[in-house]
Amino acid sequence: MGHPCVWVERGRAMVAVRSVRRRPEGQAVRGWRSCGAEQRPIEWGMGLDGPTMPVTSSTTTPSALPAATPPPEVIHNCPACSHWLPEGTLACPECHTLTYSQHLGRIATDAQQLEQQQRWPEARDRWRTALDWLPAYAAQAEALRNHIAQIDSRLQAAEDQKARWTKKLGPFAPVALFLLKVKSALLLLFKLKFLFSLLAFFGIYWALYGWRFALGFIGGIFVHEMGHFFAVKRRGLHAEWPVFTIWGAYVRWYNEGVSREDLAAIALAGPLFGLTTSLAYLAVWMLFHWPVFVVLAYFTAFLNIFNLLPLLGFDGAQAAYALGRMQRGLVAATCIVFFALTVQGGDLMGQSTHWIFLIVGLGMAWRTFGNDAAEKPSTGTFVYFQALVVLLGLVILYTYPPLLRITQ
Repeated sequence: MGHPCVWVERGRAMVAVRSVRRRPEGQAVRGWRSCGAEQRPIEWGMGLDGPTMPVTSSTTTPSALPAATPPPEVIHNCPACSHWLPEGTLACPECHTLTYSQHLGRIATDAQQLEQQQRWPEARDRWRTALDWLPAYAAQAEALRNHIAQIDSRLQAAEDQKARWTKKLGPFAPVALFLLKVKSALLLLFKLKFLFSLLAFFGIYWALYGWRFALGFIGGIFVHEMGHFFAVKRRGLHAEWPVFTIWGAYVRWYNEGVSREDLAAIALAGPLFGLTTSLAYLAVWMLFHWPVFVVLAYFTAFLNIFNLLPLLGFDGAQAAYALGRMQRGLVAATCIVFFALTVQGGDLMGQSTHWIFLIVGLGMAWRTFGNDAAEKPSTGTFVYFQALVVLLGLVILYTYPPLLRITQ
């Protein structure tokens, strides 16, 4: 005959006969803890931000509230050792694994998502539901109660602060609260520097060329810069929102440790997005014959060819680091060919001559003789760069004649 032990149940206890040891008070029970993407019965602890949780691939948008975790099905066999368990058993008496560890993990996932969204009351209520599935003597239960108490303290401190400011501001408190919410929304959606610089840039070009051109021109620049932004983010690096100046815009990002190929891909993503915008403007002009769109298509393509200049920190300068000497020479030759195509009747100073192609070509030719050529040239970057030169060049050649007719 073995020694009696107690199975802790929800709301009551069951006495059974089994040859096992009693768990000391406050000792952790196995079975609920973060373990990468894998869950296995190891001891669960408290992290600095509360109970650790299983890592999953699911995401929740900031505005979505996780649905209430449905109750699990009754488990009669221990998930770890398959020992038979009476209904309502919360921890296996044989191996001390939490019976409903997977359900607790789901609760923890939902609760931490709510905490990340700053929904502290809902997070607290979700954590409380986990206590119903934990043995009262377990260390996890005590840690969870402490975490809930911390959330209560946070909520109380926020209420006390709100009460103090309401008392100080008196009748102006509702107005101050409204302005605070508006400011928070703006900071969430935009960086203020980005917003103010965008409006200032739009105002300048509106005054010079009218609101239609200003809006389309800014749109082309914005899409170009967002190409850089998304390329940086796609590689897990930090990037800031674009900042506009009177000469254009830029994205500040941090490039520690990136390869030459990644640097080139980030640099060329801007002209690629700009090419897409130029083609979209061209398509609108071809469909509806609105003059402003052929103007926008031309200037957007021109601006992106200019950015392929392989000097002075332009996009082409960053991309050229991944090119070998021969690849740089071929890009330079392509640019010079396009320059020759714009010269009509041998008149270098003619109205149709586009010196920008010659400038980019000579810049790349100069880089051909530099000492910073890639030891292992990137064929992908070379094809990428060449394709942008050709496609942007074709857009310029196609849109310039109708542009000339419109402006004369």
